[in-house]
Amino acid sequence: MEHEYKLYYLASPYSHDNTNMRQERYEAVNDATIILLRQQVYAFSPITYNHPMERHNLPTDWAFWKPYDIAFLERCDAVLVLKLDGWRESIGVTAEIEKAISLGIPVQYLEPEEVFAEGYTFVED
Repeated sequence: MEHEYKLYYLASPYSHDNTNMRQERYEAVNDATIILLRQQVYAFSPITYNHPMERHNLPTDWAFWKPYDIAFLERCDAVLVLKLDGWRESIGVTAEIEKAISLGIPVQYLEPEEVFAEGYTFVED
């Protein structure tokens, strides 16, 4: 099925023992999502959507969110990886990249210092 608009999956690290670190990661990926949206780059950020549910005592680990997140990733045209601190060690980000590659979904890496710089313009690889 051909879609009128391209949909991106925005992967970023989240899980951490420190609640403040999870909050910082949530805020950073929200900011990146807004920056992309203002450029009509339609990115689904699972962290943006899922983090507010933490107050309902849902787990914050990849094992719980994996099936949910992968269901969205499989429907996207490309994956964007926001390279926040910890992205290389993130079990979830690693699994999302591997899943995208296995499905032939392109993966593009975004440097936070570029995304958050004034005047940033998204350019697809």
